[in-house]
Amino acid sequence: MGLLLEGKNILVMGVRNKWSIAWGIAQAAYKEGAKLIFTYQGQREGESVKELISEMEGTEACQCDITVDSDIDRLFETIREKYGTIHGLVHAIAFANREDLLNDFVYTSREGFAHALDVSAYSLVAVARRAKDLMTQGGSIVTLTYMGSEKVFPGYNVMGVAKAALETSVKYLAANLGPAGIRVNAISAGPIKTMSARGIKDFSNILEVVEKKAPLRRSINLEELGHTALYLLSGLSSAVTGEVLHVDCGYNIMGI
Repeated sequence: MGLLLEGKNILVMGVRNKWSIAWGIAQAAYKEGAKLIFTYQGQREGESVKELISEMEGTEACQCDITVDSDIDRLFETIREKYGTIHGLVHAIAFANREDLLNDFVYTSREGFAHALDVSAYSLVAVARRAKDLMTQGGSIVTLTYMGSEKVFPGYNVMGVAKAALETSVKYLAANLGPAGIRVNAISAGPIKTMSARGIKDFSNILEVVEKKAPLRRSINLEELGHTALYLLSGLSSAVTGEVLHVDCGYNIMGI
């Protein structure tokens, strides 16, 4: 075990299974000495998360519906009582209705649009507001985004709009929380096979193009994303805030 996050309490929100980006980040943080607190949405996800963390000494999982303010309040009050202080938060939460990903963007429903932005973007604002009161020693908030916020990717649709809102939220939160020593950044991950990716139409084609066109001629993996998150969560990035850091083997720089 390393020392980068020794003695740090890190809240990880968004682990669904062993293929989740958040799980890759959690593993990397645990290896560097972090004490981890996980959240899950419902009973089914809770069982999966608890099984995953069963061999991680000193970790626990708490239920939290990110769309319910009272759930968020209860989560942070529990953390306050048990831990007092947190030093990092990983926000890996996003959702859009399946029909709004399968149909053309122009047919996005009002309800689907609002729900995607609520879960995928506003949730960061909601948890940051509570987290700042527990980050009494400063801290780092890291969220996950995707290049679909910048360019059109077939099937990404309303999620691209939500990620654009998320990235702008990162900048405003960084400005608000900076005086308290709290940094806020986003990782723009290249395409990777997760449960969420299965819901994106033509995802396999996107992955194939990236592997052919990216400067490194390959896709990324969970370990690489975990290492990047370690950088952002630790003191190694102490002067970095408000950034969207691309981890995509360089694909974002390509014009064709």
